[in-house]
Amino acid sequence: MLASALGEELARRGHEVHFVSHERPFRLPPGIRNTHFHESPFGEQGPFRYADYTLPLAVKLADVAARHRLDVIHAHYAVPHASAAVFAAAMLPENARPRIVTTLHGTDTTLLGHQPEYAPAIRHALAHSDGITAVSDFLRQESARILQVGKPIEMIHNFFEPRPPGRSVDHVRAELGLEDEKLIVHLSNLRPVKRIELLLETIALLQPRSDFKLLVLAGGDFSQFLPLVNRFGLQDRVLVRENVTAVEDYLQVADLGLFTSSSESFCLSILEMMAVGCPSVSTRVGGIPEVVESGVHGVLVPGANATDLAREVQTLLDDDVRRARLGTAARERARQMFSAARIVPQYEAFYRRICSFPRTDRRVAQ
Repeated sequence: MLASALGEELARRGHEVHFVSHERPFRLPPGIRNTHFHESPFGEQGPFRYADYTLPLAVKLADVAARHRLDVIHAHYAVPHASAAVFAAAMLPENARPRIVTTLHGTDTTLLGHQPEYAPAIRHALAHSDGITAVSDFLRQESARILQVGKPIEMIHNFFEPRPPGRSVDHVRAELGLEDEKLIVHLSNLRPVKRIELLLETIALLQPRSDFKLLVLAGGDFSQFLPLVNRFGLQDRVLVRENVTAVEDYLQVADLGLFTSSSESFCLSILEMMAVGCPSVSTRVGGIPEVVESGVHGVLVPGANATDLAREVQTLLDDDVRRARLGTAARERARQMFSAARIVPQYEAFYRRICSFPRTDRRVAQ
């Protein structure tokens, strides 16, 4: 999400941006000046047991870097992208090697960084990156502690710029079958860290059930959670839309966000809600307190207790005035602190600083 949004904003500012991936970023609109997409397909199995992605990506990155004389390869996630970028740079002549910037979003540190089959590769990719960024101060500190890279990590927050909805409020509410009910929205990729079971347990405690519906904008297959929906008797309360690109259509009709994660490096989904003036109830974990001041822009709940979460959700659903006040403050904070106008120049300054560094010893021809 950040990669495509950042590339789009950089292109609008006159930079030439090349996206190299196995598929076109789903949120990247067609026809934007200064943007180019290069497909890097998965390798054939051939003599290998499984198809490969890292090596074909490295070859494609080296090819694009050479043909287009790239100044920077910005890799989002250390594995596989930064690993492929480091390999690509090694394939090129010394005077044709772009700088490598690696952004940590969380998985490299909080999940793979603890696994012996990945941690050495992550450290190697970061050690050979010319610059490293993290999307929150929490993640910056955790990455320094867990990965022990031995070089500075720049903190640059996520950003979000909502696009104009493509459909009216009435159209979307009719599609969702909403009458007078309040709409609670949850956006996520449904990974275990998002604790969808806690989300559904929290929703099951709200009363009366006729007053609300939960919309899950799922970046994956929700079917695995249908038994839980049935167990909690939420069949007529839970709506699911999978792999939605036009999220703004649905965010405009949201009354409240709900997020129950066990860990978050930033939680872009909360920022997406804030940007359209919708507050959220969330667990107080990871980098979320950097995004939301509890009681000012939303409500943060310590721990993972469904009763506590449900109490805060119920309170906000019942108090239209307070909910609106939090939403207004949330939108203003998103605009002031997490807009493209504030964040993208930080990346531009970081690129310029990295590109001005002298070549390190590892890049000097021997």
